[in-house]
Parts: sequence; C-alpha cells; structure tokens
Amino acid sequence: MKTQLQLVLCLLFALSSINCFAQLKIDADIRPRFEYRHGFGNLFPDNAEPAAFVTQRTRLNIKYGLENLSLMVAVQDVSTWGDTRQILPVDGNDSFSLFQAWAELKLDEFWSTKLGRQIISYDDQRIFGGLDWAMQGRFHDAALIKYEKDKFKAHFGFAFSQQTAGQTEGTGFDITGFFTYKAMQYAYLKKQWEKSSASFLFLNTGFQKFTGINDDIPDGTFYRHTAGGFYSFPIGSIKMNGFAYYQFGKANANTDLSSYDVSLEAIYKPQKTVFGLGFELLSGTDQGSTGDNKSFFPLYGTNHKFNGFMDYFYVGNHANNVGLNDIYAKAVFKTGERSTLLVKGHYFLANAELANNANSYLGTEIDIVFTQKELIKNVVLNLGYSHMFAGDSMSLIKGGRPNNNTNNWAWARLLIRPTLFTSTSN
Repeated sequence: MKTQLQLVLCLLFALSSINCFAQLKIDADIRPRFEYRHGFGNLFPDNAEPAAFVTQRTRLNIKYGLENLSLMVAVQDVSTWGDTRQILPVDGNDSFSLFQAWAELKLDEFWSTKLGRQIISYDDQRIFGGLDWAMQGRFHDAALIKYEKDKFKAHFGFAFSQQTAGQTEGTGFDITGFFTYKAMQYAYLKKQWEKSSASFLFLNTGFQKFTGINDDIPDGTFYRHTAGGFYSFPIGSIKMNGFAYYQFGKANANTDLSSYDVSLEAIYKPQKTVFGLGFELLSGTDQGSTGDNKSFFPLYGTNHKFNGFMDYFYVGNHANNVGLNDIYAKAVFKTGERSTLLVKGHYFLANAELANNANSYLGTEIDIVFTQKELIKNVVLNLGYSHMFAGDSMSLIKGGRPNNNTNNWAWARLLIRPTLFTSTSN
C-alpha cells in the first residue's frame, strides 16, 4: 500500500507539472483523542475498572483537478497508542487502509458522474453521513450520477458488493453485518430557496439471504427501503429544521418491517448565543413481540451526532429494539474570540412497550463540549464531558446491567489539518 501511495504521488506531481489547467492539493488530517470511559455506550457494571486510551487517525488527502475531471485519493492509519511493539518491522494490526479513491467526470454543464470509494453525505447526516467522529470514517464503493443546476440537485447512486473478482459462479456475499449491504440504489433530490430548503431521499438496500442447515448457503437477497426527506425554513427569527423517514420491506430475511423516524428542531440565535429545542421519535418494537418489526434504524448516518454523545443508541447498538423518544435542549455560548461551549441535555424514553409494562423513562444525559477553533494555526482543540443519569428501565434494554453506578465519559482531542502542498497553473 505504501509503495502504491508513492507511485500515486509521483504521478500526480508529474501531471500537475505538464497540464496547464491542473490543480494538485495535498492536506493532512491528524487527530489524537484521549478517552476516559466509565459507562460509555452501556451501563457501567459492578466491580469493574474504567477504560482509558488514546486513539489516533493519520490521514493524507490528495486531490487533483482538471477542467472536466477530478480525482481524490485518501489513505489513513487508525491505531491506538501502544498497539504495536516499538521495533516491530511492520504494523501488526494492519491499521493502514485506503479511505477514498474516486474519479469525478463532468459530462456537460450540469451532469457528472462520480465513481469509486467515496463519502456519501446529505443534509444533517441522519441517513447518509461521513461519520467523521469515528476515526475510520465511513465510505461507500459506489457509482453516482449527478445533475446540479442553480439551486436544484438530483443524485442517483448505485452499489454492488462482492468479496473478490475471482468467482466463476454465483454472487453470494459472505460479509455479514447490519450495515453491510450486497446492493444499494438511491435517489436524492434537493431544492434550495433563499432561506429554506427541502430534500427527498429514497434508499433501497439489499442484504444477502442464506439458507441450509448451517444457514450458510446463499439464497437471494432481501431488501430494506427508506423513504423521506429533510426540510429547513425560517419562522421569523427562529430557524426550523426537521425530517421524516419511513422504513419498510424486510428487517431480515423472514420478518416484515414498518417503522418511522421524525424530528423537529427550533434554533434561535440572539446575538452571540445559540439556543435549540427539539425532539426525535424513532419507532420501536414492543419487548416480547413476535409480530412485524417496527424498529427504525438510521443505517449510514453519523449517528454519534444524535441522541447523546455517549452513544447509548444507534451507534452499532439498539437495533431491533424498543425505539427512542429523545427530547432535547441545547445552548452554544461564545466564550472567546475563537472558542465556544456547548451544553446539551437529552430526556430519553422508550418509544415502544417495555416488558411487564415498565416505565418508559430511560434516562437523562448531559453533554458539555468546549471548542477552541484555533489553538494555533490549523489546530483545533476539543474537550468533552458527558454524564448519563440512567432510569430503572435502562437496564431492560442494556442486558440487565445495574443502573445505579456512575456513568460518565470524558475526552480530549486535537484536530491538526494543515495544507501541505498546493499547485495551480493556468
């Protein structure tokens, strides 16, 4: 991989030097993050020690542009400090990977196509997002057809996943997981006006179906469909944002799906302080139900952004569960010329019925994040603290863990993102 990167760099430098309409830009993204976890993602068990570690992303982004052609290659290393022995000749954890590799061809004034490994991100990133909080990020191996004119855009995406090109029979796809699709198609439409916008998304994701005694024989594909849209508009001095999505089709090979996700948020910004109030309702399935699945899951979004930073819901968890009603309020205070303090509170309730008619209240979470936008040039500092005040019913959806222990999380991060090289000639 490293040898291939060197070849790509040499080729791009050569191209930029001989083409009079080319631009080459190289930038870095280095972000070490320390975390102290004492109930992050799940209730803290009895007689356990908290976790603490430092992870780091080291990413190199290479962008090359011509009049009708753009290229992007991004490689990265994601590792935990100390996970590789100091004098080991190779990285024993295989942490080096190709994050993006795409080409975009401009077909005419309004039409283009983008092919390869790429980030797909729309609106507030609830359904499609780059998941930048996660060190590894999220990408799709896909082909996009794009139409963009004035303040209207229409994107059509297609993906078909296989493990190898060496197959001579069949299209069975053995890489399993809730997010890992065998096929994907979507249409995304967006219209913008002076102070408002509206979008519509239809997403079709297909997952490998298996049969046989050991459930290991490929047997077709089952599909989950997601349809809905995002909107933003002003009411006087208040900005309203919201979305509504409906999921249907199959939750798995044998279970029908019918679920929803709706949200509305009001933002008010008098002078230097931002205030927000909102709710999100994600439908769920009653505990003990044997009928249709009614649990919505935001498949490819930046889920860490929603429902509390402690990731108790929908961040690789809470699938096919009782859903969530999240009522929240937030305020962003300007604490200096380039610094802010975010304070956000969430009030969580189960959307569906809990076992034995238990109280629907799950807990309250408080999130605090301080941001220094320019600690020095190209460097951003973030400091965060979150605390979960879990209700009795939280144990019912978290494996029976006790709810009376302290559940908190603290973190510190540096974002170092300098531009290393820019070459433009015309």
